[in-house]
Amino acid sequence: MRLLVTGGAGMLGQAVAAVATRLGHDVIALSRAELDITDFDHVRRVVTAAEPRAVVNCAAWTDVDGAETAEATAMAVNATGAGHVARAAAVSGVRLVHMSTDYVFDGHKRSPWVESDPVAPVGAYGRSKLAGEHEVAAASQDYAIVRTAWLFGAGGRNFVDTILVLGRERDEVDVVTDQIGSPTWSAHLAEAVVEIAERRRDVGVFHAAGGGACSWYELAVEVLHRAGVRCRVLPTTSERISRMALRPAYSVLGTERDEAPVLPAWQDGVAGYLAEKAVMAG
Repeated sequence: MRLLVTGGAGMLGQAVAAVATRLGHDVIALSRAELDITDFDHVRRVVTAAEPRAVVNCAAWTDVDGAETAEATAMAVNATGAGHVARAAAVSGVRLVHMSTDYVFDGHKRSPWVESDPVAPVGAYGRSKLAGEHEVAAASQDYAIVRTAWLFGAGGRNFVDTILVLGRERDEVDVVTDQIGSPTWSAHLAEAVVEIAERRRDVGVFHAAGGGACSWYELAVEVLHRAGVRCRVLPTTSERISRMALRPAYSVLGTERDEAPVLPAWQDGVAGYLAEKAVMAG
């Protein structure tokens, strides 16, 4: 099938394009410079001309801290822009897969969040992504909203790369223990996203994240251990590390839907990404 990927130059967009191409699909992956989703007329023209069978919207404002002081800009991309893509897909009668986030939840739960749990974002980024979910659901009848979490992979800034750099530069790093989530390798997520794009009858919200759960501290320990980097990881708390945006304390994603894709364990994602990095470096 022909698949149109917005945000095609980003981490997930690149991964989706690579997986879909490997599976034999005809892929059109467009960067922000090639397709600005805040311009509805442009989006509509591009989708109409491309004649895809499905659109995967990976375009997003992902600066969580920056959104606190630029919420209108985040909304323009994550909410209004998402609506533009959804309406253009609906006009062309094609399926839409839209990416969303664990940040739509407040983090107060202590068991994995499922699709029907009440949403209550604690920051501007989460509010903008939730508004995008509403735009998509209102505009399209053949859509899937895929919430994921703690994404890492090639082609974009992420925690795994950051901790590797710090670990090689320092003897010690401080990492929080009081935020728990589901680390997700972009390559694993991309497999699930393409699968969902292929299934026209599965509509609504899906959770897709790395299996299991850990803290940022535990993720850092795993990454440095697997990479063979000798650096001590010191536990700290969110209160001690000042960040502009509040993060949900517990954002582990589970699912209540039988048709939701099941991703490998987050540890497998770390191993896979480090192996990929080794090949690219060598």
